[in-house]
Amino acid sequence: MRSGTGAESPADDSSSPIVDLLAVFVVVFVLQQVAALLSVGLMAGLFVLAPPLSTNPWTVVTSVYAHGGVGHLVSNSLALIVFGWPVARATTRLRFHAFFAVTGAIAGVAQILLTNVAALVTPVPATGGVLGASGAVFALLGYLIASNRLSASLASFVEVPAWLSGLVFLGLAIAVTMATASPGVALLAHFTGLLLGLAAGRARVLNVGSPSRSGSARL
Repeated sequence: MRSGTGAESPADDSSSPIVDLLAVFVVVFVLQQVAALLSVGLMAGLFVLAPPLSTNPWTVVTSVYAHGGVGHLVSNSLALIVFGWPVARATTRLRFHAFFAVTGAIAGVAQILLTNVAALVTPVPATGGVLGASGAVFALLGYLIASNRLSASLASFVEVPAWLSGLVFLGLAIAVTMATASPGVALLAHFTGLLLGLAAGRARVLNVGSPSRSGSARL
């Protein structure tokens, strides 16, 4: 990965936001266990995003970094490394953290709001609470899919209407979400995160540097 002269420089491995996030995951998980020892309600109030969203608004953010168990923590950490590292090397530390937090928060809120609305008119149960980095990790996967060099090359050779790109992204998001479905998984959060990542990747919002002979940051 390279960056143009005078542009923002992508983070190197020594300052990788991936390492930052893994450390935050562990610290937050320890805090969850301490809070749970004192009171399960305290832990939930601090780290579980639940309706009504206005009751504990900070959980819109804290829930993104919290996990429901060691297995949940490990699986999301591994996925973060696989999908996040290529993206992190093409952007800045600040942009990566902002993207992770925003997409994760939106994915969690979408899971709560959409399932609660659906529960009013369908047998689909409302979501009582959600936590975990999966929505943000799926956003990184979507970004990686839509912004890689092969996708960029195809887009430069084949002019695809915006509405068709939207349909393709929607279909891909549905397919990947259903392929990863299992009991207790926040499917709408995964779907929302992936869709956000695909749209952001198409726009290459995280890539830094401007095209020049010295090159630009690319996935």
